Formats: sequence, structure tokens, C-alpha cells
Amino acid sequence: MFKNALIYRIEHWDQPTLTEIENRLAGGPFVECGATQPESAGWVAPRGDRHAALAESVGGQLVLQLCTETKAVPGGVVKTQLQAKLDQIEQETGRRPRGKLARELKDAVVHSLLPRAFPKRSDTRVWVDPKAGVVWVGTGSSKRADGIVTRLIEHLGGGLELALLQTALSPASAMAQWLADKEPPAGFTIDRECELRQPDSEKATVRYARHTLDIDEVGDHIRQGKLPTQLAMTWAGRVSFVLTEGLTLKKIQLLDGVLEAAGVDAAQGGPDDGGFDADVAIATGELRRLLPDLIEALGGLQERQPAAPAPAPQPAASDESAPWDPVPA
Repeated sequence: MFKNALIYRIEHWDQPTLTEIENRLAGGPFVECGATQPESAGWVAPRGDRHAALAESVGGQLVLQLCTETKAVPGGVVKTQLQAKLDQIEQETGRRPRGKLARELKDAVVHSLLPRAFPKRSDTRVWVDPKAGVVWVGTGSSKRADGIVTRLIEHLGGGLELALLQTALSPASAMAQWLADKEPPAGFTIDRECELRQPDSEKATVRYARHTLDIDEVGDHIRQGKLPTQLAMTWAGRVSFVLTEGLTLKKIQLLDGVLEAAGVDAAQGGPDDGGFDADVAIATGELRRLLPDLIEALGGLQERQPAAPAPAPQPAASDESAPWDPVPA
């Protein structure tokens, strides 16, 4: 299902029927880039069959997929052609374009080269878990996730409101405590990958890869002020992942024991029968159990602060010097 994921809470959603969701998604399907279009994005069938549904429901879990196509022109080619145009204009006019005019010439060069650029496509899986009230977006980029969330709000309907999952403890402070105490949270183990960074202008960074972290050196770095930005962990011996300071899960992997118990060929990386439904059921089943334990390890959900009530209006100050109250005519 995912290699990386950002998780959002469903703050409000009057969930439409699956048919209504399908019809709404059909209003934003993927269409490949036009000749001079640098980017295009839209919904595609999660099963990989172009004629399949855009919204798949498996065991109450809603699965969507966004396809993004980008066309990029090599920077070196743009620079060469731009320099040639600037040189030509300087030769003809005696003045070399700068500032806004130079930027406009660069945009024109890129526009002229786009029809010859090779498109690059990427797919992002989206998993909506209505019962748990969360949405998993299959990317490690917050910028990309925000763009997908905007599309979800537009196309899923039902007054959908999403907010990035926030916990009472920041992941950085919690990871620092686990490493300093050499004690992982209940149900988890700490693996052999970590990044520590000094939160100052120097950004001094220490990385451990394939290295045990149960050593005094790691605690010393933390006591010197460095904070973990990434930490590899395993949940219940079933799912491994890297937790980041921004509460992103990266390098998500179901471990062999889970796959074998579910009848999955680990070497092939998919269910023995190639079933989409089985793949979704296995992945969502494990991640739905992992998330509450991770939230508990991070101190629970961060409660949203209610808005402060508006101050009550104060009566107008009376003028004690007035000899009488005005009387309407």
C-alpha cells in the first residue's frame, strides 16, 4: 500500500455513498500533459485497470490513487538557449536584457522546449479509514500531501475537513527520550538507523546506519542538544518503518512473518493470487493496529484548543455630569 505516509484526522465528513464518490472523482480524472503543459494530475483506478472504478472499497476501507505527470526541461539546455538569445539581443540592440525581461525570455525558452520534454509519471495511493477517522496519504512530502488533501476536499464532498495528525508529545522529544533512556515504548523496538541534528544555525548532523543505537554515544549527543529527526523502529515484530520529526512514516514494510501468515510470497512482493483486495486487507489491517499504539507512545492525540470566547460587550460608560437623560421626541 505505502512506502511513505502522512496521516490526517477527519475533523468532519458526511460520507457520501460509494457511487456518489465515484461520480465526483470522475470530475477530476487524470489527463496526460498537453504539449506545453508542465504538469497534470488526476484520479486513476487503484487496481491499475484503466476501466476499473476510481474509488475502491475493501472491508470498509476506501482506496484512491492520484496520478501526477510532470515534464521537465534539462537546466543545461535552457541555460544554453537563453544565453544565445541574450547574446543575440545584446548584439542587435547594444543592451543585454536583465531582470524581468531576462526572466520572461527564460520562460519563453522553457515553453518552446516543453513539447520535446519526456513526461514522468508517479502515483500516490490514498487510504480513507472512515471508522478510525483518518486519511493516509502515501507520500513523505508535506507539500505534495497538502496538494492531494486539497483535491480530496474538493472531490470527496460531504463537507470533508482534514487536519494533519498531531500528538501531545512531539516525535523529536519522544524519540530523544527513548534513545537517552535506551528504552523503546511498549510494543516497539528501536532498529539500527537514526539521524540526530543540532537545532541551531549550524545544523550539525550525526547519522547512524546499520549501527546499534543502544550506546552511550547516542545519549551524549542528545545531552549536547541534538534532537532525533529520524528513527527506525519496528512495531510488534510485524511492521518496520522510520519515524520522522514531522510524524511522517517512511520506509514502511510489512515483515516476512506477516506476509507468510497471510499467504503472501515475500519474494514476489504481493499476494500469491495477485489479488488487489488481499493486498489492501493485509496492509490496512496491520497499519490500523499500529497507529493507535504509535499515538499512545507519543502521548496521545493533541487536543484542539477551543477558540477563546469573545469578550462580553460592556455597557457604555454613563456621563455622571449629565443633568438629565435625553427623552425621544
